[in-house]
Amino acid sequence: MNQICTIGLDIAKHVFQVHGIDKSGTVVIRRKLRRAQLLWFFEGLEPCLVGIEACATAHHCARQITAFGHAVKPIPPSYVKP
Repeated sequence: MNQICTIGLDIAKHVFQVHGIDKSGTVVIRRKLRRAQLLWFFEGLEPCLVGIEACATAHHCARQITAFGHAVKPIPPSYVKP
């Protein structure tokens, strides 16, 4: 599998969508994760950039994901595409 360099994380109440690309922009991973699987998933990845829509729960998730060495960048909701 190619090295994931950037992940877009769409958070919700129970199911999270993960979209990861490599340095050339090729989609490497698309996956749905349940809340209980989220930290397990990021713990097993090499450190990368994670983009996440800024909201109340995003800051909590960002702190937990940052603890695994990832760089988390909150994105204003107006810039996030559905």
